[in-house]
Amino acid sequence: MAAAASIMKAQGKDLRNDLDLSVDEVVYLLELAGEVKRHPERYANLLAGRYLSLLFEKPSLRTRLTFELAIKQLGGDSILNVGMVAEREPIKDVARNLDRWTNGIVARTFSQQTVDDLAKWSSVPVINALTDLYHPCQALADFLTLREHFGKLKGLKLAFVGDGNNVAHSLMLTGARLGAHFALAHPKGYEPKAEIVAKAQELSRESGAKVLITNDPVEAVRGAHAVYTDVWASMGQEGEADRRQRDFQPYQVNRKLFSQARQDAIFMHCLPAKRNQETTDDMIDQDRSAVFDQAENRLHAQKALLLMLLS
Repeated sequence: MAAAASIMKAQGKDLRNDLDLSVDEVVYLLELAGEVKRHPERYANLLAGRYLSLLFEKPSLRTRLTFELAIKQLGGDSILNVGMVAEREPIKDVARNLDRWTNGIVARTFSQQTVDDLAKWSSVPVINALTDLYHPCQALADFLTLREHFGKLKGLKLAFVGDGNNVAHSLMLTGARLGAHFALAHPKGYEPKAEIVAKAQELSRESGAKVLITNDPVEAVRGAHAVYTDVWASMGQEGEADRRQRDFQPYQVNRKLFSQARQDAIFMHCLPAKRNQETTDDMIDQDRSAVFDQAENRLHAQKALLLMLLS
């Protein structure tokens, strides 16, 4: 890893989705995140005088705190705004105010279009901190976690059991680019976006990875290095919670399903978890759970991202 003073700058100024970083930039970011995690003191003041705008339409624990801590621990600071981004004025006006005051915008929004519009109208970097389509910061932390546990990414198999949602989309795209096999098991009617699957399959042909989409959780989990799940009803889907609980019950990640994975497999969840719904209590608390490693690595991966975008 290069010295702290020579951080690779990301070529694109935004992280609207997982593909805004090149493969080389993703690989470098994971290396930098590991270095920042091991030696935080070397990077403590590299973003002194830099400020982030945090725009949150959805509640947050990990995303909000890790971005606030990341910028502060790198010497900068942040300003938080909670509420709908375009509630009082057009997004293009919001973006062009914020870029006069701060050096970057982190947005956690209901719609991907909101993040895309912020990026279109802002002259400072815009970071997607979760939308309905993507969760790229989560994927970066997750692949950092996988690399820590297995020492590599190429050839690993990551199985995701549940909804074909934003987290599944980001994991699929990032895994396909890094050469990690991805298998998604979902109930009928809860498929990932077809265009995102098609893009992941195209990328996987270049990297040698495999992408499997199935309705069979056992097929997805068999031989996996990591088994991942997420809540059955995300924020904004509360009205579907009862129906989703019925549809997803056969897809609960428990000891029986987990036994289909490799003996050294780890369990992953992006949190918050509905314990004893999408997964059992003992899966989260077992020795092979990497859930809290993932949560910690949100901080380190986001530090690396901010260094690449703002330093």
